Amino acid sequence: MRALAHPLRMRILSLVTDRAMSAAEVARELGDSQPNISYHLRKLADAGLVGIVEEVAIRGGIAKRYRHDPPAVAAPRGPDEETMLARALAAGLGTRTAQRKRGPSETLTDAELWVDPQVWQDLVEHVRSLSLRLHDAAQPPRTPGTVRVSTTISMFEMDCR
Repeated sequence: MRALAHPLRMRILSLVTDRAMSAAEVARELGDSQPNISYHLRKLADAGLVGIVEEVAIRGGIAKRYRHDPPAVAAPRGPDEETMLARALAAGLGTRTAQRKRGPSETLTDAELWVDPQVWQDLVEHVRSLSLRLHDAAQPPRTPGTVRVSTTISMFEMDCR
């Protein structure tokens, strides 16, 4: 989880989810330097969150292409990791919110509610299904006919204290 505590790594992980990209491709998409992205990709690889799926010869060198397969993400193992992950998600959300295109296709919900346990379980399963559907529909960055979107979902049952 410490590997995910850096907001840039969360963005990188999002880009390479279910698709292979080189450090140079990720750097172009995020507007960052290739050496910096390479560093962060190595950190994600060391944590087992991305893997090298191919090596491509480019201009006399070898470009490693990385991919993240979502089941590789482990749940936070303690309060410190949960806090780091929440901060990284919040930072990423803040960055992407500043880049949003205002219009009718945006939605925002923030709530602390009391609901029936079965309703809660049904909603959690529905959101998981929607999340998988969104990931399955994802295309490589800037694919013609696509729109860039952002989603951050955090749903959890709260302690009754």
